[in-house]
Amino acid sequence: MKFAANLWMAPVVLLCAGVGAQAQSKKAPRTETKTVVAEVKTTGVQDRAYWSELLYKMASPVILNLANGTLKKNMPVEKSPTYALNADKVTYLEAVGRTMAGVAPWLALPDDETKEGQQRATLRKALLKGIANGVDPSNPDYLNFRSENQPIVDAAYIAQAFLRAPKALWEPLDAVTKQRVIEEFKTLRTRTGAYNNWLLFAGINEVFLLSVGEQPDPARIEIAKRKILEWYEGDGFYSDGPSFSLDYYNSYVIHPMLVDFFKVLVDNKRAKEEEYELALKRMVRYAEFLERFIAPDGSYPAFGRSVTYRTAAFQALAQSALMDKLPEGVVPAQVRCGLTAVMHRMFDQCNNFDANGWLVLGFCGHQPMIADYYTSTGSLYMATLGFLPLGLPATHAFWTEAPADWTSKKAWSSQPFKKDYHVEY
Repeated sequence: MKFAANLWMAPVVLLCAGVGAQAQSKKAPRTETKTVVAEVKTTGVQDRAYWSELLYKMASPVILNLANGTLKKNMPVEKSPTYALNADKVTYLEAVGRTMAGVAPWLALPDDETKEGQQRATLRKALLKGIANGVDPSNPDYLNFRSENQPIVDAAYIAQAFLRAPKALWEPLDAVTKQRVIEEFKTLRTRTGAYNNWLLFAGINEVFLLSVGEQPDPARIEIAKRKILEWYEGDGFYSDGPSFSLDYYNSYVIHPMLVDFFKVLVDNKRAKEEEYELALKRMVRYAEFLERFIAPDGSYPAFGRSVTYRTAAFQALAQSALMDKLPEGVVPAQVRCGLTAVMHRMFDQCNNFDANGWLVLGFCGHQPMIADYYTSTGSLYMATLGFLPLGLPATHAFWTEAPADWTSKKAWSSQPFKKDYHVEY
């Protein structure tokens, strides 16, 4: 993007991205030097163009290779130094499932003649072909659902993608491919995972089957529902299992997946509307914290498990924006500007792609030593989950509102900002 690329060539502050540069007069004595800051506001149109280009760059190596039957051939497989899984059997499904979940709302938008619209159409067409390849046993990119425990996780992201964009990604599939997908999901029932957020993965795989007219396993649904709700700690935070961990798993998994899980159950009269509304209120409260985590410069705290998932840390905020359910007092523009700042900080100032456009292990650049024992190249495509608001049309207030400062930027520039207190649901 030319505007962003020129930031270091002129004394400007890109308000929506939260990036600044300063210029000083060389002729003035040191004691009289003044800081000159010129402000340039990016519009929602410019922000959307940046987001869509970045998401296309991130997702296209996975989707286009899958469509060509070359994902396993071309995707590099880099593993954590402490890696303990069988990467050849899990990393490709990770890349596909996580990418699908992130791009699904965007690909659900109607085609148009803009550059973005053409990119969407290209990825949607390729992904439909790729899904067929991924469940075709004769294809070189046939994906493994049938062994190892990890596929329970990444099938869940495929399920979430289908739930987020059924008309774009499920309904156009041919009958053979649909049946193959269903059969692959049913094979997941031969295994169980960890006693934590994995219960929710198993549950959403079953409600996906319910959504397409199949008989789900009621026990997996009920266990997921009961245990996740029992693990609610208050003020928007769930414990990930019996022991609480302060990390981003409430955003990577729990809130967005639980809301989508309950929506299917309510639509099929297997849960009460108030159960869904409670899950949604809790996600919105957690999203309020995420918005405050964005520092004035677009950085955010790198703590807890799986920080290599990068912008997935903001999935709950992104989904709240997508659903028009932002916290009270938080306007769409401040979320757009805050998330744009994160993306500029993360992807303009950190070398997070290799020479062929694949994500590299790390948080800000190549930092394999920080990757967890379950992290390989495919795992990193959780980052797409921070882009969910691209599923809002360009005419939505999220994209048309004038730039607005996010909470921490207000706080650190002496502006009034909303006080925060404990909220209980």
